[in-house]
Amino acid sequence: MDITQESDAEALWQDALDLLADEGQPESLLAMFRSCTPTSLEDGTLRVEASMRLVLKKIAANTEVLEDVLSRAAFEPVKIEAILGGNHTAPKAHLSTMTAEEALAWAPQPAAANPSNAPSSRIEDDGWRDDAERAQRENLRRRQNNPLVEDVGAGDSKLTFDRFVRGDENMIAYDSAVQVANGVNKSYSLLFIYGKSGLGKTHLLRAIQNYIAENDPSRICVYKDASSFITDYVNASRSENKSAADELRQNYADIDVLIIDDVQGLAGKAGTINFFFDTFNALRAAGKWVVLAADRTPAELGMGKDGFDERVTSRIGGGFTASVQVPSYELRVRLIEKFCERALEDAQKEHLGDSMAAVAAPIQRLMAEKAGNNIRLIEGFCQRCLIAEGRARKAGGTLREEDISEISREVWPASEKRVTVEQVQKGVEQYYDVSHADLVGNKRNKSLMEARHVAVWLSRELCDQTLADIGKKFGGRSHATVMHSLRVIEEARHDRAFQERIAKVREAITGGL
Repeated sequence: MDITQESDAEALWQDALDLLADEGQPESLLAMFRSCTPTSLEDGTLRVEASMRLVLKKIAANTEVLEDVLSRAAFEPVKIEAILGGNHTAPKAHLSTMTAEEALAWAPQPAAANPSNAPSSRIEDDGWRDDAERAQRENLRRRQNNPLVEDVGAGDSKLTFDRFVRGDENMIAYDSAVQVANGVNKSYSLLFIYGKSGLGKTHLLRAIQNYIAENDPSRICVYKDASSFITDYVNASRSENKSAADELRQNYADIDVLIIDDVQGLAGKAGTINFFFDTFNALRAAGKWVVLAADRTPAELGMGKDGFDERVTSRIGGGFTASVQVPSYELRVRLIEKFCERALEDAQKEHLGDSMAAVAAPIQRLMAEKAGNNIRLIEGFCQRCLIAEGRARKAGGTLREEDISEISREVWPASEKRVTVEQVQKGVEQYYDVSHADLVGNKRNKSLMEARHVAVWLSRELCDQTLADIGKKFGGRSHATVMHSLRVIEEARHDRAFQERIAKVREAITGGL
């Protein structure tokens, strides 16, 4: 294959994916297609390599759709052929305080027919199909025999990737969660998501679980919060059955994707933390996937007298870390649009349509201004506003601005206000120990410049203000100067220590509201 063919294949594949995105195909499906590598375009056939057998199944199930967009992008008929590509040998053991040999001995060994250990082969290879069928049966047997596996309850069935409202504040966490669900990127085999309560962490964790249950049920995916994880350990430790502890260790070691929510709840539980640490090491050494969520960064988990010890925080911090942040005004608008739309749809399905009425776009924008930062509360706020609109219409009127303000005060405490630029400035001044005059003035020493850039960036993130308005609050700075501060922060956010400093300042500002 020459370079021209390779370039044409890549260009056509990307154009086809763009068309699928424009048509509103689910982001989780697009992520699977993006993981494929186009290898050649010859005689009207585009050939791609897929990194996982599950991806091959999705391509086969969507062949007609893919060939349609490929043909439209190429302005001529194009077929698609997919093969399994890449290195599918067992992942290299993860080094830890337990040796890799100890951890692998602690974990049950994979079956010989496990597809993660099978050599690459073409999708039409009958021998591979026999191996895959045997491996699938073995994985389903493992799933059925593992008491930790739960059926996803009806109450969690709505927590899917398609229903997750995305914005700049949560996009990295969303994308990494999709990668874990698809199992296509080992960079995310240890994923740590952190952020304040009510910002969508649990939604993403449950979305991973729901996605795997629907699309690849042979993978054992287990969701636990800290409380249930502690209960598992305590019950096994106190059991009169002497083998209970060993059985629990084996059941956890047999998991393919372990998800633990609110992991900060393990603090102070020394025995449970040791069990968690051993489980974590065993899964990582066996090439399994671990997803954790907390209300603080890995480094902050080690703070305080009951904090995790350094061996745990350093291991967790060595994975991929993503934050979910307080929603900006723009994201609150999108959240309210989606929540209102879904609440009306659900009301119609449940024959409760008369109890609610749609609110106009200007009212939704007013709701976004009045709303607080907790996304769970925003959803309830939307439902109350829709019910109030329904009642108002029955009385011959419509929802008024004062009605929105009253509902907002009922949903959020009176002390909760929208974040102002002045509040951001005060939080930054306290954290960096600088005066207000210096923060908004013209001095340019290094520490002061970081504080000023952070204050401008957080003002854009947390406050409903234009860049011009923000510039006025910082000594009359221009739009271009404000943009420069935003670029400086975005370019520096790959630095984990700097990212954690921003998270602390942000938490100090929003935590007291």
